[in-house]
Amino acid sequence: MRLIFGVLSLLVVVAIVGMLARKQLQSVSSTRPAEAAAAGVQVPAASGTPAQQSRQLQQAVREDVNKLMQQAPARGEPTQ
Repeated sequence: MRLIFGVLSLLVVVAIVGMLARKQLQSVSSTRPAEAAAAGVQVPAASGTPAQQSRQLQQAVREDVNKLMQQAPARGEPTQ
C-alpha cells in the first residue's frame, strides 16, 4: 500500500513540475520583439548557431549597459 502511494505521489510531483516547466518555456518563447523595440531595447536576430546567438546577445547587453552608463549622471555632479 505504501508503495502505491509512493508511486502516485511521485507521479503527481512529476506532473506538477512538467506543467511549471511548460509554462516557463512558453513565457520565454513568447517574447515580443515589437514591444521591446518600442521600449528602445535592441533584440538581436535569431540566426546562426546557439554559440553565435549567445555572443550576439552578450554584445547587445554590453552595448545597452554602456549606453545607459553614459547617460547616467556622474556621482559627484549635483542633480537638478
